[in-house]
This record gives sequence, structure tokens and C-alpha cells, in this order.
Amino acid sequence: MAITRIQPLSAHLQPCATPADPEKQVYTVWMKSLVFNGHGCTIYGQDGRVAYRVDNYACSRSREVYVMDSGGKTLIKLLKKNFGVFKKWQGYSYCNGIAGLEEESAKPWFSVQKAYQILKNEGQYSSRAVATVSISGKVYKIDGVSHKSEYIISDADGQVVAEMKRKQTAAGVVLGEDVLSLTMGPGEDRLLVVGLVVVCGLLSRCI
Repeated sequence: MAITRIQPLSAHLQPCATPADPEKQVYTVWMKSLVFNGHGCTIYGQDGRVAYRVDNYACSRSREVYVMDSGGKTLIKLLKKNFGVFKKWQGYSYCNGIAGLEEESAKPWFSVQKAYQILKNEGQYSSRAVATVSISGKVYKIDGVSHKSEYIISDADGQVVAEMKRKQTAAGVVLGEDVLSLTMGPGEDRLLVVGLVVVCGLLSRCI
């Protein structure tokens, strides 16, 4: 079984914490792995430094994905669950336990279920997934185009939480389909958004 590890190189996340920023955060996402001939993506912060990495080497479509901090400690484990034709991913949080050992939560922190696809006039399928946070009961909708990396994550009230779209230069030039801009709204839980973004890439088979 192939295992993917996501390794953020910045130290702004702590295990078992879900920090939020008071201002909008913008990241650059390159849908390529830093590993030669590998599969994954690389996320850069506003300072131009690597913030997160997804490297599953020569394997694609992994069923088990780990989100780690800069020190190699696991923050989230993502597991793929198949129920017939339905695709579902569950995210489990990690905390420091006895003697500093990592402990996985017994119940999922959140789950993402791919809902449906609708054929649009342009011949493309629009897709929707629904994410549910177990503890708070919050529900998020993920809308995009099938097999594309561009999508919008919104809450139950329709408020946009995060958006992925083609990146533009300062001169307005649109870059390639594998270079995107991830914008998180102010006050959003970065760790949760990162988990949802990774699941979106897995569902669309872009990772």
C-alpha cells in the first residue's frame, strides 16, 4: 500500500493546534513533486519559501496520506474509504500523548464525501464534494470541475472559505494549469483547510 507524506517546512503549525489567521492568506501551489519522477504537489507561502510538500514518489492514487509538521510529527492522517461507487476520505488528528509519543484520535476529525457530477454545456463535468467536521458539525461544500485543480470551498451559509484558481502574474499573465493560487479567508483554520485541499487533489486525481 502506497503511503504519501505531506511535510510542511515552516514551523507555524503545532501538533493538536488549529491556528487561524486574522488576515487573508495566499499560497502558490505547484502541482508537481520536488522529487524527480515523483507524484504530488508543492505549496509555497507568501514569503516564497516552501510551506508544504506532497511527495508520494513513484506511486499515485495513494489510499493513506499523512500531514506532518516541519519536525516530522504527524498532524493529520487521511484514509480513503470506498463504499461501492462512493468515494470518501476521513481525516484523523494527531496529538502528543504520554512521553511525547504521537497519538491518533479514535474518531475522524473530518470526512469528505464526493457527492455528484453534472454535465455542463461546455462538455465539462462540474463536481461537488461535501466535508463534515465531526466535533463541531460544520459542513463545507467543495465545488469545481472534474479532474481540474480549480475549486471553491464554502461553508453552509455560502461564505467562501478557500479558493484555488489559476495563478496570474502581476502583469495579468495566466500561468499554466499546474500553477495555482490558494487563497484562505481571514480567521480560517489553516490546518483544516490544508487537509481539505489535499483531499480535493486526491479526489480529482491531481495528486
